[in-house]
Amino acid sequence: MIQQLENFLQDEKILQWTIIILGIFFLLFLIIIIKYFVSKHRRIDPEHFDTLEGHEFEHYCAGLLQKKGFIDVEVTKGSGDYGVDILAEKDGVTYAIQCKCYTAPIGVKAIQEAYAGRDYYDRMVGAVLTNQYFTTPAVEAAKKLKILLWDRGYLESMLEEEE
Repeated sequence: MIQQLENFLQDEKILQWTIIILGIFFLLFLIIIIKYFVSKHRRIDPEHFDTLEGHEFEHYCAGLLQKKGFIDVEVTKGSGDYGVDILAEKDGVTYAIQCKCYTAPIGVKAIQEAYAGRDYYDRMVGAVLTNQYFTTPAVEAAKKLKILLWDRGYLESMLEEEE
């Protein structure tokens, strides 16, 4: 009888340790899941890219373009870049991209810079990628000069596709 009681107590300790270990693994799993969703939310939060400095925004956009399937993504040097911040390629099409992280709508000057940079770097497509929207004259100039406009809505949709 004493032997049976000892076996039972030992089995109960094993059961307790098993429950404790499973509980620890469950808590670790929950922590990992929570961290994952918090980091996803932080990446998508538009306020995140609004706080970036110009060159930080360029690198942020370059990383995003790589995730979207662009290859040979290169951030140009800060000054003397001839109006282009990122050079990239996708599906055999080469791009010259001007990045603008501003607090106000983007005007014609950015379109002119992308146009000049596209020709200077001998790229097929010129684009302006921004955290804002474009003025009406900028949209009209882009149509005339055949420059793609990737505004805040487009940037946010690229981020949402990451999920």
